[in-house]
Order: sequence, then C-alpha cells, then structure tokens
Amino acid sequence: MIVSAVYHIGKNKKEETIDLQNKPSYRAAYHFTVPDKWKNDPQRPIFLDGKYHYYYLYNRDYPDGNGTEWRHATSTDLMHWTDEGVAIPKYTNPNGDPWSGSVVVDDKNTAGFGKGALVAIVTQPSAEGGKQEQYLWYSTDKGQTFKSYRDDPIMPNPGTANFRDPKVIWDDEAHKWVMAMAEGTKIGFYESDNLKDWRYTSGFFTENIGIVECPDLYMLRADDGSLKWILGASANGKSIEKPNTYAYWTGSFNGKEFATDHNEPQWLDYGFDWYGAVTFEDGKDSDKYNDRYALAWMNNWDYPHNTPTLKEGFNGTDSIVRQIQLQDAGDGAYHLVSQPIEALDQWTSKADSFQQMKVNGSATLPVTGDTYQLDADISWTESKNIGLRLRESTDKTRHVDVGVFVDGQYYYVNRAFTEQPDTSRRYLESRAPFDVKKKKVHVKVLIDKTSIEVFIDDGKIVFSNEIFPEMDDKEISLFSEGGTAIFDNVVIKHFNKD
Repeated sequence: MIVSAVYHIGKNKKEETIDLQNKPSYRAAYHFTVPDKWKNDPQRPIFLDGKYHYYYLYNRDYPDGNGTEWRHATSTDLMHWTDEGVAIPKYTNPNGDPWSGSVVVDDKNTAGFGKGALVAIVTQPSAEGGKQEQYLWYSTDKGQTFKSYRDDPIMPNPGTANFRDPKVIWDDEAHKWVMAMAEGTKIGFYESDNLKDWRYTSGFFTENIGIVECPDLYMLRADDGSLKWILGASANGKSIEKPNTYAYWTGSFNGKEFATDHNEPQWLDYGFDWYGAVTFEDGKDSDKYNDRYALAWMNNWDYPHNTPTLKEGFNGTDSIVRQIQLQDAGDGAYHLVSQPIEALDQWTSKADSFQQMKVNGSATLPVTGDTYQLDADISWTESKNIGLRLRESTDKTRHVDVGVFVDGQYYYVNRAFTEQPDTSRRYLESRAPFDVKKKKVHVKVLIDKTSIEVFIDDGKIVFSNEIFPEMDDKEISLFSEGGTAIFDNVVIKHFNKD
C-alpha cells in the first residue's frame, strides 16, 4: 500500500521498497492508493490486535477483465499502510465475484467459527441469473484469508433488482446483530443472533436521491452529551441539485426501526468525488461513541476511468481518513463535522506562515507546493468573491479555485481551469450553501498530486474533488474581487520535500 515516497508490500512478512521521490509521479504522496490496477469501494475497517484492517474492492485484471475481490491492507495510524494481498479472491465459488459488504469480529462466537473469528457478509451475483444475494465468508487467521461458508446464500434475493452492500453492526442495547441493506431507494433492516440466519424488521424509504448504496448505521455522542443514531448511504442528489456523495439522517433506532429527526438528508461532502464512504470506530478509544473515522473512494461513476495515473499502471485513490463528530445545531437538529486525522501532522516536512495580508485583486505567495495543507482565516466587509488559487501555473492560466461567492451565497471549489476527470465539463464547480450574513470563514485545504479536499469552518462543509494539474503547476495565490479581504494566520504545512 502506498501513501508516501515509500511503498511497503508486506504480504508474508516480505517487504519491497520502491523510491518514488526520484521521479515524477501522479501517485498520491499521503493518500491511500491501490498498488496496481484498480480499486473502488472501501469496506469498513476494523481494529484487531493493535491494527486497523482495511479491505477494499480490487480488480487485478483491470482494464482488460472484470470482477472485484477483497484486497487487504493494515495500519496502526491510518496513514502508513502495509499491503497484505487479496483476502477474498474472485471466482473461487459458483457465485461470481465478491462485491461490497462488511466484516465484523465475532468476539462472542455467535456464528460458531471460534471466538474472535472474522465474519464477512458479502454481496455476490448468484450463479442462477446473477441475482444480488448475500454470502458469508469467515477467517480464522486474523483476516489474512477468508473461506466461503457455503455456496448457497445466507440471504437469498427477496425479489428486488437491488439487494446489496450489507452493513453489519452489534447492537449493544438489543444484544444482537443488526444489518442495513441497500435495496433500491430503500434501506432494509435485519436482525440476527448468529450472523447466519437473518430476519427482516423494517425499511427506511428515501426520496429524490436515486438508488442508494453502501448504507451505514451507527451511534454517536453529540457535543451536548446526547446519544443519536446516524443512518447514512451513498446517494445521488443531482436531480435536486444536491451532491452525489454521502447522505445521512440523524434520529433514533430501537433495534428494528429507524426514526429520523428530519426527512431531508444532510450531506457529509459537497464535492464530486467522495463515494462509497464508510465510517468506523476509533479502535484506540475506549468509548466508541465519542467520535468515528470516515473515508471514501475519490472517484465518480460518471467518469471512473479518466486519470493520468493509468500511465503508471493504477487507478484508485481514497480520501484522507477523517475524524467525524456530532454537533448540536440548535432547534433539535444535529449535524456531522469532519476534520483530517491528527496523524496527518507527522507528515509535515516544513511549514510557511504569514500573519496577515490585505488583498484587493490578487497576490501570489512566495511559496510553492503540490502536497500540503493550507489553513487560513479570511474576513471581509464588501468583497463579492474571495478565495485561493491553488496548483497555479506561472502564467496564471491554470489553477483550481477555492472560494466564497458572496453574491451567490455559496462556497465553491472550481476545477474548470485545470485538468480534471470530467471531459463532459458538467462537473466543474461544486457548491455548498453559504450564509450571506457571515463576514469571515476558516478554510483548511489538503492538496495532493491528484486531489483537493476542503474543510470549511471546522469541517461543517467539506469538498472532495479529483484534479489533475500539470506537475509544474505549484503556485499559490490569494484573491478578492469587489473589495478588500484580510487573510490571517495563513499556514502551509508541506508534506514532502521539494
């Protein structure tokens, strides 16, 4: 697995080191990327014996063959990853290739494979007609390899075209296993005592966000001390001018039914490229309800194969791992906020800082970079359009923009002026609502070789987008149109040595 200049391949305790620092590469410097070929959906990581175990959908035959399998990587800090190879191979039983699902640690031996066995429930297309059905795989070697429990599904298709992506959790209050299943525009709920026999309990119906995928169900403690259930799913809100990322609802769950606080979903990301997201517990925190982590596939099914990394033999990058928390928004409403994990700071090789700059027009900083974190406090009185131009060319013609369009009342990330994956040019500027009464904003931006992630006001608004700048485009400019803006506490942490 690679997240820096050194690529560790740790299968069977053997490691190979590849120096990527000495030649230009589009491989991410500090984001998780597939070693070769293809990756898409993350599977929810678990924490076992001091390590996070991360499985993801991998296609060894890409781009010439189909079928995914579960590839495995481990980490102690969610930043440095060791590749562990394929754990659930494709086409090894009559039921096609394994798709998304979830894995749990069966500490109570409810399934009978032994205390502490790993049990994965996985969608596979059945041998008869390719129907989406659920199959059980289990591991007794701490997740290195999985065995198929049987050729027949543990959950046959009930007669629906979409029946996939099971997400399994242990419900502490009800003392049973609970599953959320993606079933078209509905999320179905199921219960089990042994992970093998499942009973349907209820369904949650969504509206105007397309076919939902990769559902998510968990409990978090809000900053006011209350415990709330969160139901999430990858969804497509383009028809109502909403994101195509991770929708979520806050509410209550009684072990059988989910009751939402508000019918309209909220969104954990407003960018174009944060899909198939999973959230997971902080394995080192004794209170699993305090906060969670989240990550997603940085791509979009409208243009999945458009990336310059194909010239280097791979296509697949994840977002940075985020810490997510629940905040009381007032009036009975709650929302999730997210920030990059603190472990990212250890990647800092040097930092540049600027205390205060007043900008009317534009100003280019005496700093360049292509892998960094930029923080800034921005304030204004009469400006109409304020922000940052990043990965900018020396002639100023190429750049990606992060800003606040005051007149339009939205935050934005605009990639129209740099290379990016959408050849149709429909998805050039991602937007999120902005309160025009605000006169200041804090912006945190993560730049890597082919990505930009923006966290606004402590992560209340987040954007994740793919970008493909030319390798020499490294300048950074500040701008303000229609008035003067003040940029305070600008700090740039570089994540590799120039």
